[in-house]
Amino acid sequence: MTDLIAVVHGPNLNMLGKREIGIYGGKTLDDVNSEVKVEADKLGVSIECFQSNSEGELVTFIHKCRGRVKGVLLNAGAYTHYSIALRDAIAAAQVSVIEVHISNVFKRESFRHISVIAPVCIGQICGFGSQGYILALRALLEEKLDPWLI
Repeated sequence: MTDLIAVVHGPNLNMLGKREIGIYGGKTLDDVNSEVKVEADKLGVSIECFQSNSEGELVTFIHKCRGRVKGVLLNAGAYTHYSIALRDAIAAAQVSVIEVHISNVFKRESFRHISVIAPVCIGQICGFGSQGYILALRALLEEKLDPWLI
């Protein structure tokens, strides 16, 4: 395997399968990571999974992705909507990031309709459950342009 993809999960995603199953489904975080690993293996890439409820730990992990990973699949959870620190970390890392959400944030509360990280991500996938991570992985690997060189 030649490429490494980081799969980064933000706050409360460690509670998948236990909280708001009607919104997030019954799969656990381990289930989601396993599904992504199976797909990554098929595509000939390796993944590194990371989860934190701490904004600072997520920022530090994103910084460490610079020059080390081909790209990042990021479900920033609630930090999506207000973390300028995470937005700035993505910009500083200069790595392709796809924003992923299990639920369709646009069918939920209005505050979830705003993503402060979207402008520094190459795309956003939401509303497809854990399948969104698979879609994001495929999209990341098909990306032809480096958005940081444009």
